Amino acid sequence: MKQKLLTMLLLASASTTLAQNAAEKIEFVNFSKVNITDNFWKPKIDKAAVVTIPVCIDQTEVKTPRIRNFEKVARKKGEKHEGIFYDDSDVYKALEAIAYSLKTHPNKSLEAKADEWIDKIAAAQQPDGYLNTMYTLNEPQNRYTDMSMHEDYNCGHMIEAAVAYYNVTGKRKFLDVAIKWANHFNGLFGPGKRDWVTGQRLYVDRLERHCLCTGCCTGKRTKRNYRSCRTCYVHVYRRSRCGRNYRRCRLHECHENRLGRCGVPQHVHYRWHWQQRRQ
Repeated sequence: MKQKLLTMLLLASASTTLAQNAAEKIEFVNFSKVNITDNFWKPKIDKAAVVTIPVCIDQTEVKTPRIRNFEKVARKKGEKHEGIFYDDSDVYKALEAIAYSLKTHPNKSLEAKADEWIDKIAAAQQPDGYLNTMYTLNEPQNRYTDMSMHEDYNCGHMIEAAVAYYNVTGKRKFLDVAIKWANHFNGLFGPGKRDWVTGQRLYVDRLERHCLCTGCCTGKRTKRNYRSCRTCYVHVYRRSRCGRNYRRCRLHECHENRLGRCGVPQHVHYRWHWQQRRQ
């Protein structure tokens, strides 16, 4: 009994202390401004640039039909999708890896290859901002009808890659494709719109990257970049099922990052979290 009482007092004291602490904002450091020179990570980063990236390019262009699907969409000849429905995401993952590699190992030919892929991705984007090669080629009438088919997941990886590439090269083409998709998605889903209970929290995290990159939620709001994310985050947080633990951790990370940048105290973070979860 005494032990329980002591525990309760300690918790109450900690809560009071948190409530009195001044709110601290999270300072975001762009990866393009960070140099890693240690003996553990540096050799792995070097190996990724020399060995892994070429393998990724070969897998994307030769061993699989991933990049060919984007080419098919752009050609508009009624060709069918090849491969797995989430293959688009692997192209974006490779582009993100290329962006990180260009930061540590500048390479003009590698950058030209990335630009070539980005041109194909941009050509495959639909006029309304939609971007998914499987549905566009095979089932355009069934867009956003199956929440398990990774439409939002794929484009979450696209956002991550586009922001990384912009941060390293300063080139906006890929970033503008990502912004157009984010505006498209936010125009369809959110409070007062269609419901979408995502099976993946990844794209919520990527919208956070998008916010940081475009100035959304940091005082540089414009009509174009602000509406990309202002309701998507809250809607998904309130409507999502638990899913896998790693997805839940991802969502909590986004939640902390977003509120932390606004200078919200830690105890308010968790109070807000539980209020939203109970609704």
